[in-house]
Amino acid sequence: MTAIWSEEAGDADRPLIALVHGSMDRSAGMLKLSRRLDHRFRVLRFDRRGYGRSRPHTGPFGMVDQVDDLLRLLGDRPAVVVGHSYGGNVALAAAGREPNQIVGVALYETPLSWEPWWPGTTAGAAAVATAGRPDEAAERFLRRLLGDERWEGLPAGTREARRAEGAAMVGELTDLRTVAPWQAEDIVVPVVASYGTLGAPHHRQGMQHVASVIAQCRLVELVGCRHDAPLSHPDLFCTEIVQPLLEAVGPPWGN
Repeated sequence: MTAIWSEEAGDADRPLIALVHGSMDRSAGMLKLSRRLDHRFRVLRFDRRGYGRSRPHTGPFGMVDQVDDLLRLLGDRPAVVVGHSYGGNVALAAAGREPNQIVGVALYETPLSWEPWWPGTTAGAAAVATAGRPDEAAERFLRRLLGDERWEGLPAGTREARRAEGAAMVGELTDLRTVAPWQAEDIVVPVVASYGTLGAPHHRQGMQHVASVIAQCRLVELVGCRHDAPLSHPDLFCTEIVQPLLEAVGPPWGN
């Protein structure tokens, strides 16, 4: 089994921010965001189990294990956690388990797949439900997100590597559809929930729901953004999502 790959940037004595990527992504998707933060903070990025440099991995891929990985990387250090897509659920689940260590959470378009109203037609749900093998599910997921032409234009080695991440995707998304990863009453730290105006309606609904059930939650709309906002609009993401969270958390993260 491959160890969890991680990288930290910024001075070690500064307050810590951890960035958690989504399904069929890797820490590289959070690199631009990290570079907007590491001049003021210590920033942790990592490839979640089964993705990128944390592959191959035999699992399991459920939420308990995802949170274990994050907390192991944090050690005894308190942190603000920023989660994109599935990574937002990891961040909230960690905050529910360790509210004295996870001092604030920002999430962007995080899926609430276990809710009965969550659509079964999303890219993740469709891939898991209709593909016979994990590698086929991964390809189906990425074809839907990227389009056939862009997928087929990727180098053969890249396509094969992404297909190999299907086991992680199927495992974590199947678990997410059947088990609620966090309970609203357990989240007692400041939260910012956000979505893009160009994103899918179910993500808007999901973030509105999170804001309605978590006590200290602020809802933020990112104008002109799609699901990949941490990559496409890192400056806006920092200004509109991360900075308000840091201010809510207070010193030493915010003034």
